[in-house]
Parts: sequence; structure tokens; C-alpha cells
Amino acid sequence: MPDDAGFTVRDAPEVPGLRVVTAAELLTMDLPARQHALAPVLPLPGLAMLYAPRGMGKTFAALSMAYAMAAGGTALKWRAPEPRRVFYIDGEMPAGAVQERLAQIIRGAGLLPPEDDYLRFACADLHDTGFPNIARREGQEAVTAAMGNAEVLILDNLSTLAAGLRENEADDWGGLQSWLLSLRRAGKHVLLIHHAGKSGQQRGTSRREDALDTVIALRKPSDGQPSQGARFEVHIEKTRGITGKDTAPFMAALVPNGTGGLTWAVSDLADAQRDRAVELLQAGMSIRDVAEETGLTRSTVHRLKQRQEGRPVAAPCQHAEN
Repeated sequence: MPDDAGFTVRDAPEVPGLRVVTAAELLTMDLPARQHALAPVLPLPGLAMLYAPRGMGKTFAALSMAYAMAAGGTALKWRAPEPRRVFYIDGEMPAGAVQERLAQIIRGAGLLPPEDDYLRFACADLHDTGFPNIARREGQEAVTAAMGNAEVLILDNLSTLAAGLRENEADDWGGLQSWLLSLRRAGKHVLLIHHAGKSGQQRGTSRREDALDTVIALRKPSDGQPSQGARFEVHIEKTRGITGKDTAPFMAALVPNGTGGLTWAVSDLADAQRDRAVELLQAGMSIRDVAEETGLTRSTVHRLKQRQEGRPVAAPCQHAEN
């Protein structure tokens, strides 16, 4: 018999039963220990996002993270505890550019994955017709099938792989999120690569962050120049289970290793800001302008200037206004 909404009993969707446990039962359950694909930022299972403005070097960062996880190496300041199979989907770059960057990363890494299939790629540029659209169920099913036994999936990037997805609409994100959560429940880690908007923040609905375990932002340094290549500040904006120094922002730059490869040079962001402030002070810039340029407080810049001039350092509570 139809109800007020016009549905019959057989029309109603089946709702799976909830598995309910007591607190005591939950505490005594034999649950797997938390693992990491890339410690401490990419948990396994887990969902994460890395985002940055265009041209910042996020694909270099993503490729190096992928290779580190496949080979059991390091990327930026993070380490893969053991090699894991990685499936990387690129929806934007020419395949030749991916090839060139990957070769530079491998030459800089100095180690190889245990087997060739530990790092596999699907590049849109290698497909003459059709490429999975992860905004649609059939695209999601195609990616899930292609993953095989991979434990890590990297989607580079949301804008190109989820065609038609309205980034500012929470309802549009819901369908994609359901698929991503199903992968996490299956024990996988999914790393989403995304573009930042004009404000520097990730584009689209804020609801996207709700299910994510980690959100990593790459930002342009105050002294950044296009000629410097992949050089950026790394900020961990959201974490689960990461505290203390592991969440501190840092500076990262890709540098040649002398053998045609590239490696990451990393430094504490606060140290990099202070070094930059000293350079600007030596160039004659005012304390106020140095503070605005570096993001340091005027009092911090004032103390740096005092040290530079060999004068007694003022107490931290003093402020310089020049």
C-alpha cells in the first residue's frame, strides 16, 4: 500500500542494520594498530589532501611522496615505514612531463621499490578516448578495479579527474566522499591533490575536510620567485593523531643532487623566516617592512636587528614601531 509519499513497501530502500557495542566491548575488541603509508602524515587506512596554487610544485611533491611509499624511502621530511603498492592517477599533465619528473625523483632517491608493480600509473595523456570520471559511479568502479592490490591511491587532481563536480556544492561532494570512505574502510589510503583558489585556500566546499584525516597546504614563501622552481612552505592544517613538532610548518625546496636527480632540502620555517629577515635588514629595509615581508612580529625583527648591531637584546615584551 502506498504511503503519503507515494512509496510502497518494496520501493523503500533497505537500511543496513547497525552493529552496536558497549563501551566495555569496544575497549576489549582486537582492532588493528594504526599504521602509516608515510609517517606521520598519511595514515593507513586514511584519507588526505594536499593542495597548493598552480605552479607551486604540488605534482613534484605528490610524485616524490608516491615514490617514497613505493620504495620505503623519504619525501620532504616524512618517511615510509615500509614499501607499499601505490597507484597514481594523473588527469592533467603531459605524460612526458610525468616521466621526466619521476626520473629525476628516482635518481635522487637512491633506492628502488621491491618490485616493478609497487608503483603504477594511469595518465589521462596516454588515453586517446575516455578516462574515468570519479564524479560518476562508473568512473569510481573503474578506478577501484584498476587499483588491484594497491594500498595507496593518489588522485592528481580533483579538478581534472572529477569533471562536472561543482566544487562549492556540498551535495555534489557527498557521492564522491561515499566512495572515498568505502576505500578507507577497505584498508586503503587515498591522497587527493587539489588546487588552491585565489585566496590561497583549497577550492570548494568546506564539507570536504570533514572526512579527511590530514590536510597539507603548500604556500608560496614571502621571497618566492618563479625561477626557484619547487620551493614552498609546508603547513599541516588538519591532523588526526599528530601533535607537537610533527605539525610544525617547514620550508622545502627541490635541489639537484649532482647526478641528474632531485632531492628535498627542508628547514624549520621559523629559522628560514629569521634568516630572510636578517638579509632584508642588512639590505637596509625597515623593521616594519621586514615584519610584513617575512610574517615575523616587529618585536622579533627588532631583536634580530639588535643582535645584528651588537646591541643588548630587548625583552620580548618590547615592540619596535619604526
